[in-house]
Amino acid sequence: MRLIKLTPYAAKGGCACKLGPHILNSVLQSVKFPTNEYVLTAMGGAEDAGVYVLSDDVGMVQTVDFFTPVVDEPYMFGRIAAANSLSDVYAMGGRPLTALNIVGFPVPLVEAGALTEVLKGAMEILEEAGVVVLGGHSIENETPVFGLAVTGQVNPKAVWQNGGAREGDVLVLTKALGTGIMSTALKGGLFPAGTEAAVASMSSLNKIACEVAQNFTIHACTDITGFSLMGHGSEMAASSGVSLEIDTAKLPLFPHVAEAAEMGLVPAATYGNRKAVTAVAGLAELAPVWSDICFDPQTSGGLLLAIPATEEEELVESLRQSGVSAARVIGKVVARGEFDVYVR
Repeated sequence: MRLIKLTPYAAKGGCACKLGPHILNSVLQSVKFPTNEYVLTAMGGAEDAGVYVLSDDVGMVQTVDFFTPVVDEPYMFGRIAAANSLSDVYAMGGRPLTALNIVGFPVPLVEAGALTEVLKGAMEILEEAGVVVLGGHSIENETPVFGLAVTGQVNPKAVWQNGGAREGDVLVLTKALGTGIMSTALKGGLFPAGTEAAVASMSSLNKIACEVAQNFTIHACTDITGFSLMGHGSEMAASSGVSLEIDTAKLPLFPHVAEAAEMGLVPAATYGNRKAVTAVAGLAELAPVWSDICFDPQTSGGLLLAIPATEEEELVESLRQSGVSAARVIGKVVARGEFDVYVR
């Protein structure tokens, strides 16, 4: 296959290409979606995936995720897109079982072998996750798009949800932040150590983090993706009726993220997140770089877990021993205040 760079085909890549939360909310408010008594979680409450109850012990988890290229290499784009698509099932405490491919690609790129490489990369991740592929759908599209519709399984009595964080809980994040900033740096050939670390993180599953966390008391969980740490943190706080306190000194970052942000290597979706997520306090008192990092749209980001403070050390140590090296406590849950998230 001749050398192909995918990012020039997309103005926005990865989860940064999502519709902004303020735009999406304005659409969803006026649409009535069919439901019934077997629906445990759906779009209400900003849950990461839907859960449909099949029996007392079996719930079906469903999610779909697709996006434009966040890296140049087709094979790596496939790996990242697949890992990202599976993440919402892990964020619900579930196990992904089956997947359907979603493809939109320019014919010249297909003929050049790019789509084949995307699928090879994605299939490796699915095999690692123990997920089987049942088919898919493809269209011709000027901008390359790839992702998966995923079905999984979870015990309805043990579903992790956004709501449920309790005052006194601590917040554990399992991956480093800054994929949007580093993806922007990647396009300019800058900060290779940071971009390589970000690509490796984006293409890694949240499977181990989910499996380890299932041995602990999880009051609430979400994965940090396109709406940023502030966006998804605000959703957790609002759904739980509490506020979150985030300590920027404790945030795990990829190498050179702050330096890249200071240079202005910030994706456009950062500004959309900042406009949409307004129930945040404290960032104005910090260096501007922290606003860029906290509102940075993440692609295939980590799990944000709210757990009892008594289990903090054991969970973090268990995660790190299992290979989730970036895991750390980044803040705590406090009584409901004027804002969803307080940053210091």
